[in-house]
Amino acid sequence: MAHVRRPLVAGNWKMNGSKLALAELAKMAAGLADGALWRTIDLAVCPPAPYLYLASAASIGTRIAVGAQDCHAEASGAFTGDVSAEMIAESGCCYVIVGHSERRTLHAESNDIVRAKAAAALRAGVTPIICVGETRAERDAGKTLDVVGAQVAGSLPAGATGEGIVVAYEPVWAIGTGLTPTAGDVKAVHQFIRGELRKKLGSDGDAVRILYGGSVKPSNAAELMAIADVDGALVGGASLKAEDFLGIAAVYRTIAPSTYH
Repeated sequence: MAHVRRPLVAGNWKMNGSKLALAELAKMAAGLADGALWRTIDLAVCPPAPYLYLASAASIGTRIAVGAQDCHAEASGAFTGDVSAEMIAESGCCYVIVGHSERRTLHAESNDIVRAKAAAALRAGVTPIICVGETRAERDAGKTLDVVGAQVAGSLPAGATGEGIVVAYEPVWAIGTGLTPTAGDVKAVHQFIRGELRKKLGSDGDAVRILYGGSVKPSNAAELMAIADVDGALVGGASLKAEDFLGIAAVYRTIAPSTYH
């Protein structure tokens, strides 16, 4: 039986925005007038932790889901400043980003830590968006597939199902720089990730949505989202403005979702 990988366009606000910036959510909701389009794709916004509950409340009755940018692996405990996946779920979140390159680099998060956080998300009923990607030095050294393969293998939690997780490929050197890999490069890495997912999950690996992230904007979204095994986008700066975020999502007016068996 053929199934459809429903595209996901998720916005990562990082440590940006404010309480007033949540007004962009209302603009996004107001812009979702094309019912035929929005019934076939998912949209999510991941604001900073202090605004999760407010964003969730503002998204009620809209087609926009809310996600968090990180979580702790434990459900509770003496972890000052951390937030558990259960707390995120109670804040109304459907998704949580884990293993973003900025967490891996700035907070020295290993694959083991990322895997534990992804498992915590599943435990709490939240879908983890598991990030992988190479640095410029690793790409120049020809190690892209080695690095990404190790991250996929080491970061997927036990018990993961094809429709229960999302993987995001974000070449570190393309995040916030305005640089993007060629379409051929993106296709090659996404197809490689698909193969690695099949190794880990069997045929269920075909159901996992693989997002592309790294300087995605309205001007390049159509080309990137049309690439085989690219099932949506993890958007950074362009997700802070409703017009840009909706402009990226709108490319799915002409791109059919991928099917798998």
